Formats: sequence, C-alpha cells, structure tokens
Amino acid sequence: MSIQSLIPTYICDIAPYQGGKPISEVAREHHLEESSIVKLASNENPLGMSPKARDVILKSIDQIYRYPDGNAFRLKNAVSLKFNLHPESLIFGNGSNDVLELASRTFLKVGDEVIFSQHAFAVYSLVTQAMGAIGVKVPAKDFAHDLAKMFAAISPKTKMIFIANPNNPTGTLISKEELKTFLTKVPSHIIVVLDEAYDEYLEIENKSESFSWLSQFSNLIISRSFSKAYGLAGLRVGFGVSDPEIIQFMNRVRQPFNVNSLAQDAAVAALMDEAFVSESKILNNNGKKQLESAFQRLKLSFIPTFGNFISFKVDKAPQVYEALLKAGIIVRPVTNYEMPDYLRVSIGLKVENERFIQALEAII
Repeated sequence: MSIQSLIPTYICDIAPYQGGKPISEVAREHHLEESSIVKLASNENPLGMSPKARDVILKSIDQIYRYPDGNAFRLKNAVSLKFNLHPESLIFGNGSNDVLELASRTFLKVGDEVIFSQHAFAVYSLVTQAMGAIGVKVPAKDFAHDLAKMFAAISPKTKMIFIANPNNPTGTLISKEELKTFLTKVPSHIIVVLDEAYDEYLEIENKSESFSWLSQFSNLIISRSFSKAYGLAGLRVGFGVSDPEIIQFMNRVRQPFNVNSLAQDAAVAALMDEAFVSESKILNNNGKKQLESAFQRLKLSFIPTFGNFISFKVDKAPQVYEALLKAGIIVRPVTNYEMPDYLRVSIGLKVENERFIQALEAII
C-alpha cells in the first residue's frame, strides 16, 4: 500500500505555497555574493525592523528557554488599546496566515464552498483545499475583486468568503463604501474573512474602518499582520479580530504557544513605534513613484497599487525573471495567480529600486 493512498485526495492535490526565493538560494545557484543580491520578492519592509523592537528582542532573549504566554496578554492589551478593541475580540497567530488557517479550521468541513477572487492571495485556496472544502474562484474585474459577482456566487453551500483589501499581488483596493454595502447583503451565517495585511500603507482617506463594523457584522473576521510595515516578517506574528464568540471557538483549534515570546515582545514595541511606521510609509510612497516613473519611461504597463509592491507586465516574463536573478535581483513571478505576463516587485530602498530598474532596462 502506498502512503498516498492513505491521504485524502484533496490533500494530495494541493500545490504547496511558493514564497519568494531566499537570497542564499540565489547566491548558490548563480555564484553570487549574498551581499550583492537585492531581494524585492516578498513585500518585506526594506527598513528592516523597528529599532524599538530590536532593543526589546535583545533584552528578552535570555528568557527564550521559557514557554511564551499562550494567551499573549501584553500583546493583546497593546493591540486593544491601540485600536480601541475589546481584548476578548482578539486572537493571535503565527503570522496572519495562521489566522486565515484558524478561521478555516474552525468553520469549514468537507464539501463546504468558499468564495474568493481570481488573482487573490494564494493562501485562501490552500486553506480551503486543506479542509476538503470547495474553492469558488470569481473572475476579477480589471485585476480587482468584483463584489457583485462574488455575491452572485453565493449558494446554499457557501460557508466562507475571503476578501483581501488591498489585494496581493495586484495591489487593488475596494472602497469602504462598496465593501460595507457588500457585508450588509451577505447572509449572517456566512463568515467573511477580511485580510488587511497592507492597511498601514494606505493614506488616511483610504484606511480601513472595519474595526468599527464589528458590532454590526457578527460574521466578520479581520486579519492584520506585523510582517509588512512593522518589519517583523521573520518572527511570524499577526492577529485576528472578530465577535468574541467566534474568537472563543477559533482559540479551541489554535495550537498552544503559537506565537513565540520574542515575536510577542517585538510586536508590542513595534506597535508603539509610530515614527517607524510613518517613515516606512513615506519611503514606500517615494519608492512607488520611482518605480512607476521607470515603468512609464520603459513603456511597461503596471497595475496601480495601494500596497508595498507593484505588478508590471513584460514580454517573456519567465525569461525576464530568470535574467533578473542572474543579475542578483529577486522579484516574484505571478503565473500561479493567472498572471503569466506579469512580475511583482516589492518596493525597496531607493538604491535597491534603482538596481532593479537598471537591470530591467538592460534585459528588455
């Protein structure tokens, strides 16, 4: 008997998530010095982590032999104060991906339907399939969520809807008015998971108001991340916000100690470092203009973005991607998002963006 025969078909059919190539791997494959490589593939903060978070980590590391606080008490209080949320409405995860998976494990069973958009974050499909549920992918409209079609896709089997705002990898944004109208129409027995990993990069007029909607929509789960603007991607910490009853059930399937102690301490410090987040946003806005100007000069079309990355169209995208790797520039192919003619580049430091632009210009 083969091992595969013991595994459910829906697990066997999963294509594992592929992240941006690590610097060390590119260095080995192309015989490059790691220090010469520019990684613009994973939407990481090019400024690194908050200095306040770094200081806290150095002070906390001697306690690493102890188990972390499984209830994340200090972090829970910090987030609740920062965003005016009730502590019982919060759950923490090993990155916001963990929150998405916890929502799926809590609510989905084999045969349930889950709606998400074409070109939306790949993890929605993965966590759906891992539960034996059926993904219903709704065609995008100009690379963005088509909420009207997503609502029309609701069936008696629909159990959950995933929405990314802003969306990765397209960078598109749904207006607050349109999103709230959609939530008003969705039946209350269908869970809506709103992924807001890039909210910190939005201008004030576009920033989410979803926390204030929780009292109106008891079926809403909001996920946030410390991996992007807060610069803690390697520590893996994120949080979810929802009705306390939903959070109670999600905690039943959450692994104990799922957020390590350094991540919790660093997240508290990063959350309070508003100057660092502001600097990150300014850098991102300037880098966005730098890259958009280069794409326009090179006559390359791109999707206007509200995140810290830009997807751009280029002839022979796979070959361009490989050529950039050889030049020591790591970007992200997005063929698995049904965007075979596009590459996604994270917005980096000014000098990193310029390295990318020069290499791209030499290739095309």
